[in-house]
Amino acid sequence: MQTLILLALVGLGAQLVDGSLGMAYGVTSTTLLLAIGTNPAAASATVHLAEIGTTLASGASHWRFGNVDWKTVARIGIPGAIGSFAGATFLSWLSTELAQPVMSLILLALGLYVLLRFTIQGLPARSDKPLRKRFLVPLGLVGGFMDATGGGGWGPVGTPAILASGRMEPRKVIGTIDTSEFFVAIAASLGFFVGLSGEGVTWSWAVALLIGGLIAAPIAAWIVRFVPPRVLGSLVGGVIVLTNARTLMRSDWLATPQPVMWVVYGVIVAVWVAAVAWSTRGHLRTRAAERAPEPAAAAR
Repeated sequence: MQTLILLALVGLGAQLVDGSLGMAYGVTSTTLLLAIGTNPAAASATVHLAEIGTTLASGASHWRFGNVDWKTVARIGIPGAIGSFAGATFLSWLSTELAQPVMSLILLALGLYVLLRFTIQGLPARSDKPLRKRFLVPLGLVGGFMDATGGGGWGPVGTPAILASGRMEPRKVIGTIDTSEFFVAIAASLGFFVGLSGEGVTWSWAVALLIGGLIAAPIAAWIVRFVPPRVLGSLVGGVIVLTNARTLMRSDWLATPQPVMWVVYGVIVAVWVAAVAWSTRGHLRTRAAERAPEPAAAAR
């Protein structure tokens, strides 16, 4: 029972982050499942089963608040589903001994990307140019494949890429990515059932994650207009990096001595704290600049 309550709280927290930032539900949830010893393919399958419900609720909530661009949902969601199915069948084929460090390495890379992306760059300027299929289709294929093999990745790949284009306002990027992830979650679940035949999937865990996510979905869709994404991105990126670095160092691949592990933990935490502080300062500077009066108005 304690495990189910913990998973429900993780699902709630992960969905609050995902619905506010447009990423990290799958990465956060899968990281926890791997940390407690779940089979990598089963962990990703469990998370994607929960995501069928959470992405549906999140998409409906974002639609209610006007955060969804439906043309982009169709253009990125279909290739995302194709890439996700391929990634799920590929991960199911790998042995557990090989899959766990591979998945942790992917999650670590995604965590570093999220941490650096939001700490250093923040949010890009917006452009009014439309998003094209030749950009969205390969983005969907890569994002879907990464999402299934890494237990998360749709948001970390898709959200920053579309934000970086500057062609859609942040709240619509987040709402569109969260809504299109529904197709990715369904395709990944089908791929895992083909590859695993349902073996290793803990249904009660999926339900617990789902319940937490369903509670958080409408709240996240509402607070996305107020939460500072830059700071949240640095916080989440640090959690993902620290957790998956631990998994990798304890794996047979590295077999890192305990003193070395603690030194690495200390370096990661120090960089993480500095990144959050830097992002907070950057956010406060941006807010101060937005509130500052125009020179002409100040002279009157």
